[in-house]
Amino acid sequence: MIRSELIQKIADENPHLYQRDVERIVNTVFEEVTEAMARGDRVELRGFGAFSVKKRDARVGRNPRTGETVQVEEKSVPFFKTGKLLRDRLNGKED
Repeated sequence: MIRSELIQKIADENPHLYQRDVERIVNTVFEEVTEAMARGDRVELRGFGAFSVKKRDARVGRNPRTGETVQVEEKSVPFFKTGKLLRDRLNGKED
């Protein structure tokens, strides 16, 4: 599902809301999650999962095309851990 499909689905299920308002709500949620992660905060959506940021240390890598060694700098990467409810639902263990 892409962002526009999510917006359309929410708008269809909530006819009392204007589509432009639904779009603003969805965009605000994504922006807040992004900003929180940029600050290094953890974002938890109960039953769905938790977004966090992990640090990857600097290391020596290898260019796969040439085989030459290259220095890879330290970086931050997004990490998502699924919640129990989502994991159970994906594995067909609905209660």
